[in-house]
Amino acid sequence: QVQLVESGGGLVQPGGSLRLSCAASGRTFSSYAMGWFRQTPGKEREFVAGCNGSGTSMKYAEFVKGRFTVSRDNDKNTMFLQMNRLEPEDTAVYYCNTVVSYDYARPVRDYWGQGTQVTVSS
Repeated sequence: QVQLVESGGGLVQPGGSLRLSCAASGRTFSSYAMGWFRQTPGKEREFVAGCNGSGTSMKYAEFVKGRFTVSRDNDKNTMFLQMNRLEPEDTAVYYCNTVVSYDYARPVRDYWGQGTQVTVSS
């Protein structure tokens, strides 16, 4: 079973940028569609962005379109989320997970890592 570790979060001012990483174990990373999700206290976890195994097909939540970009480097077993023009509303813990190949917003499993905290504040 693939293990996932998120990193790259931090404190950034509104309008700033961050790049999150999701490092995966195992030798079959390229066969998994992957997704980014986020959660704030008291709210349900929500879909942010996802891509297919080759990184050639992407899907984004409406609230991040034009600001965030998902990508992956299968040679390094890593997925990325480039976040630009960050807003205070983007403050959340960000998680990655394997997702259903025909619906990137649907996690394959209900198992989540520790995530990485993103705080957007002046």
